[in-house]
Amino acid sequence: MRVPSPGFPRAGRRPKIPAGEAIVRLVLLACASFAVVAIFFIIAFLLRDGYPAFLEGGIGDFLLGPVWNPTSYPAGKYGILPLVAGTLLVTAGAMAVSVPLGIACAICIARLAPPAVKSVVKPAVELLAGIPSVVYGFFGLIVLTDWIRVTFGVPSGESWLAGSLLLGVMALPTIISVSEDAISCVPREYAEGSLALGATHWQTISGVVVPAALPGISAAVILGMGRAIGETMAVLMVTGNAAVIPSPLWNVLSPVRTLTGTLGIEMGEVAVGTTHYHALFGVAVVLLAITLLVNLAANAVIGRIRESYVPGRQSCAATRGRERGPLVPPAVTGRAGKVLAVAALSLVGLPLAGPAGFAGFALLFAFIAVAWQKVPPKAAEKVAFSLLFAATAAVLAALAVILWDILWNGLPALSWEFLTQSPRDLGRGGGIFPAIVGTLYLVAGAIALALPVGFGAAIYLSEYRGEGRVTRIVRTGTDLLNGTPSIVFGLFGFSFLVLFLNFGVSLLAGQVTLALMILPTIIRTTEESLKSVPVSLREGSLALGATQWQTISRVVVPPAVPGMITGAILSIGRAAGETAPILFTAVVFSQRFLPDSPFSPVMALPYHLFILATNVPGAEAQKYGTAVVLLLLVILFYALAIAIRMHYSRKVRW
Repeated sequence: MRVPSPGFPRAGRRPKIPAGEAIVRLVLLACASFAVVAIFFIIAFLLRDGYPAFLEGGIGDFLLGPVWNPTSYPAGKYGILPLVAGTLLVTAGAMAVSVPLGIACAICIARLAPPAVKSVVKPAVELLAGIPSVVYGFFGLIVLTDWIRVTFGVPSGESWLAGSLLLGVMALPTIISVSEDAISCVPREYAEGSLALGATHWQTISGVVVPAALPGISAAVILGMGRAIGETMAVLMVTGNAAVIPSPLWNVLSPVRTLTGTLGIEMGEVAVGTTHYHALFGVAVVLLAITLLVNLAANAVIGRIRESYVPGRQSCAATRGRERGPLVPPAVTGRAGKVLAVAALSLVGLPLAGPAGFAGFALLFAFIAVAWQKVPPKAAEKVAFSLLFAATAAVLAALAVILWDILWNGLPALSWEFLTQSPRDLGRGGGIFPAIVGTLYLVAGAIALALPVGFGAAIYLSEYRGEGRVTRIVRTGTDLLNGTPSIVFGLFGFSFLVLFLNFGVSLLAGQVTLALMILPTIIRTTEESLKSVPVSLREGSLALGATQWQTISRVVVPPAVPGMITGAILSIGRAAGETAPILFTAVVFSQRFLPDSPFSPVMALPYHLFILATNVPGAEAQKYGTAVVLLLLVILFYALAIAIRMHYSRKVRW
C-alpha cells in the first residue's frame, strides 16, 4: 500500500525545475544519503577487522566456544557462548521487570490518568530516559549491588540480578512511550462500542483496547529489548564481568559478562592487529547483527501498525487496498496466550526454588487465572485499576529514588573550587573544570556536524519524496543507525577515525563519533515536525506562485522550528551523557589543561565518573559531585525540550 506523502501534492505533468531548485534538491539528497553511507561504513569496517577472527578458529568455534579467555596459554580462547548467554540472560531478566511495569504504566497514562496526572507522569518518564547510563551504573554499583549483597547474604552483589534490575528500569521509557502511543492510536469507536454494549471500563481495556494495540505493544517490547541488549556502561559496572554461564542457569546471583561489557573492558587494553583485537571486532559484528535484527523486526511491526489504524493521524493512517491477516494469531491472544502468560510469570519461581519453584508458581498463577473469571466485573475493575496505578507509582518511585540518592549525596560536594579547578591526586582532590569544558566541546562539535545533515535529510524525506524506494532505503539506513549500540559507534570511531584516518585519540574523533550517534534522532524529530505542518499551507503557497524551495523555507520550516529545536536539545542531552562512543576515541581520565587543538584528547564528565567509580577508592565526594553535575546538565537540556514542546502544544492550533 502506498501511503500518501504529507509533503507537496504531485501533478500529472512535471514542470521544469529551476537550476537553483535542482541544486538545493541535490544537496538535500546528499544529506539524506549520509545515514545510508554511515551504516555501510560501520558494517564494512567492523567486518574488515572482525573477519580474521572468524577465519582463524572457524565461525562455529567462535560462536559456540564455551571459553572466552584471551590470556590463556599457549593461545587465547575466543568462544563467545558465555558472552551471548550473559547478554540474553540479563536481557530476559530486564524484560521480566520492564514489560509488565511498562505496559501497565502505558495503559494508565493513555486511558486512566486525568490530564493533571498525565502532565506529570509523561515528563517523568522522559526524564527517566534522559539519565545518562553511566549515572545508572554508578547508582547500581553504589546502592543496588550493596542492597543485593546484604539482602541475599552473598559476597558480592555484582550479578545477573543487578544487571537485569538496572536494565529493566532503563528500558521502561522505551516500552512506556511506544506502548502508550499504540494504545492511544486505537480508534475511539472501538471503546465506545464496547461500553455501549454494557462492558465495564476494565473489560473494554483488557478485551478491546489492548488486543487492538497488541502489535504496537509488541514493537515496544522489541525496542526495549534492543535497548537492553545494546547497553554498555551500566551492565559493565554491576554484572561482575565473569565470562561464565551461570550454574544452574537460573542462578540470578551469579556474575555474568555481556557482549557490550566485554568490548568496554578489553578494547582499551588490546594491541592493534592481534588475534584478540580481531576477536573483539568479531564480538562487535555479532552484537550489531543481533541489534539490527531486533530493530528490523520492531520496524516491521510498527509499519504494520501504521497501515492498520486510526483516521486523523498520519502515523495511524487507515488501511486502504488489500486486507492483511492479523499479525498475531487469534489463538495467541486467547486461551493459548493465557497459558503462555502463566508459564512466563512462573519463571520467577526458578531462581527461588528451581523446577519445584516453577511448578509451584505455575499452579498459583493458574489458580488465580481461574478464580479471576468468577470475580464480579466491578470488583475486578477496582483490583485491576489499583494494580495499574500501583505500577505507575512504582515507575515514579524508581525515578525518585535514583534522583534522591544522587542529589542528596552530590549537592554537598559542589563548590566553586570543585567546578573551576583541575583534578588532583587521581581525582580525589581538586575539581572537574576540564571535564565540564571537554564535555561542552564534544557536544558543541557533534551538534555542529549533525544538525545541518540531519535537517537536510529530514527536509528531503518529508518534502521531496513520497514513500518510494529511495525514501525506504534512506529511512531503513536511519533506523539501522538509530539501533546501533553506542559501543559499536565507539569501535567504528576507533577503527576508522583514530586509526584509518589517523586522527588519533582526539576531540575531533569524539565529535564525529557522537555526531553519527545523534544523527538519527535529529532526522526523526525534524521529519515528524515537518509532517505536522498541514498540506493546505503548502498548496496555498504554491498556488500563489512560490517555488517549492521558497514554500519550504518560508512556509513549512518556520512553524516546524519548535519541534526541530526540541529534537536538537534532546540530541545535546544524549551526547552529553554518553560514555561508550568516546571511550576509545576522545577521552583521557585526567588532564590539567584544556585541549589546544581538535587533535588533542579531552576530559569528559561521563568518563571521569566511570573511572572514579570503578578504579579510584577514597573519592566518594568527587564521585557524587561529578554525577550530580552530569545529571543536572542533562536534566537541564531535557527540561528545556519538554518546556518548549508543552509551550507550543498549547499555542499551535492548525
